[in-house]
Amino acid sequence: MTTLAAAGAPPAAWAAPGARTGTVNDPWARFGWLMAVVWLIFLIYPVLALVRSEAPIAWVVVGWVALVAFAVFYVVGFLYGMRSGGGLGNAPLPMQWVTFAALIVCALLSVPAEGGSALSFLPFIMSFASYGLTRPWHWITTGTAVAVTALCVFLLPGGISYLSMLAIVALLGVVNTVSTWLILRSIEAERLGLELATSEGREALARDVHDLIGHSLTVVGLKAQLARRLMDSDPERAKAELSDIEQLTAEAIAGVRTTVAGARGATLVEQLAASRDALQAADIDMEVAGAPDALSSVQALTASWVLREATTNVIRHSAASIVRVAMAPGSLVVEDNGVGLAVGSGEREGNGIRGMRERAGAAGASFGCASADGTGTRVEVTW
Repeated sequence: MTTLAAAGAPPAAWAAPGARTGTVNDPWARFGWLMAVVWLIFLIYPVLALVRSEAPIAWVVVGWVALVAFAVFYVVGFLYGMRSGGGLGNAPLPMQWVTFAALIVCALLSVPAEGGSALSFLPFIMSFASYGLTRPWHWITTGTAVAVTALCVFLLPGGISYLSMLAIVALLGVVNTVSTWLILRSIEAERLGLELATSEGREALARDVHDLIGHSLTVVGLKAQLARRLMDSDPERAKAELSDIEQLTAEAIAGVRTTVAGARGATLVEQLAASRDALQAADIDMEVAGAPDALSSVQALTASWVLREATTNVIRHSAASIVRVAMAPGSLVVEDNGVGLAVGSGEREGNGIRGMRERAGAAGASFGCASADGTGTRVEVTW
């Protein structure tokens, strides 16, 4: 029985698939059954026991049938478990319970012809329960296998020859316990990671919508005030402003839709033009130094969002008369001559500044916002 040490191999075949959900398009799910076939080589010991068996021929025939059925059930259960994703973190499917019961029945039917050699089936049954069923059934099967093997060792005549099998079963129980625990921890970590990614995605979406809607509504508000003042003195100009409001509203709606779809991203050139129009509506001049192509396409995407939010903040809070935008390789600076935002005086950053800081950080850039009362605000993004 010392050669039965190799029977501890099946867990290696089960450990990898137990942690994954396969599909028929997954090469592992399609060809992983070969792993089960490889480990079946260790059923050579029950085969030898049947060849040498002195039991009645009927029981020997039953033993052969049970052995073949055991191999078939094991391979089918192995393949089905990988493709269905049931067990080990997921609820086992009915077919897996049927397969487990069939494996036990086949092993029991082999006992009359094989005697103690039927213990060779236990590592396969233990591994199936550990990786294909639930955690409680892992413990039940492991405890039962150890108990049965121990009883054979200490109660059967000549049972001491199965002592190595007892060591194998006990060691296998430890291996299965540790490996399944690690797999379950990995599954839990993946689940938490997915929840975190979903949460971060929602925050990013909320920030994008805030940036877009905040900017658009600020400009719409300014144009509405202007249109109201011009309604009597310059009706044609008022109509033009109302037309701009209608266009901005349509663009904002379209922007929200594309943002939700994950496809929002105005170019820096477009944002420069939009910022100039918005500032002009607020009677703020805009000076531009440098060219948009000084930044890479990836940098320009982040810069356009920062410029959008900075423009909104200038219109809302600065009371500035001029805004200077400077672009250089790896750098964007937006500076105004307004009253400042009092950032750094103990007040919390607003959503706008926090959003720009987070967006810059996500793009691998450093963000700076220097502001003091009466001296304006300087926003800088550097890669």
